[in-house]
Amino acid sequence: MIYSALTWVIPVLLAITLHEAAHGFVAHHFGDDTAWQLGRVSLNPLRHIDPFGTLLLPALLLLTHAPFLFGYAKPVPVNFGQLRNPRRDMIWVAAAGPVMNLALATAAALLLHTVDFLPAGIDQWVLRNLVNAININVILAVFNLIPLPPLDGGRVAVGILPNVLAAPLARLAPYGMWIVIGAFFLLPTFAAQAGLDVNLFNQVITRPAAAIITAILRLTGTG
Repeated sequence: MIYSALTWVIPVLLAITLHEAAHGFVAHHFGDDTAWQLGRVSLNPLRHIDPFGTLLLPALLLLTHAPFLFGYAKPVPVNFGQLRNPRRDMIWVAAAGPVMNLALATAAALLLHTVDFLPAGIDQWVLRNLVNAININVILAVFNLIPLPPLDGGRVAVGILPNVLAAPLARLAPYGMWIVIGAFFLLPTFAAQAGLDVNLFNQVITRPAAAIITAILRLTGTG
């Protein structure tokens, strides 16, 4: 159990830290220095750790042998009103996190080529870290691209859609995470008690993530 946990710590911290730092960096680039002033455009994981989302939730999923690992960090504060072109730039700021995760997954896949050159014993530990990095980064990217605010995909959708659709979607932001939790975790539980198999997480997250991972492995020549 300890060995397995240790092969997840580095991938999870890197995935979450760089995801949030990417939001802050791109926001700073487009004119909002809120995250920059607060020190959140940083590669220091301690600046992004959320006690529950970064530490407790992944630990609970590992201990309960959940079929997936998930976590999150403290969201980087962005004042969209300070962006030079708020609606357009919001799209880039929101997309930066998932794009960073996909870039990290691709980098991890490329590093798989180096495993055969490592000393025995270390090679398997590094291999597990890299495989886990691919999985967690792609799952985080797909999850965050769900078109429901406050998730990144929701921010992108609000920036792209016409006002008649964007405005009501934006108003869902305070309830978005509760909707996701209800759909992915509560609904399947209640449905199972009624004898129904409703696994939205598998349909919305796991299957698309598996397809993306396959594409990355083929692209990097490791599949």
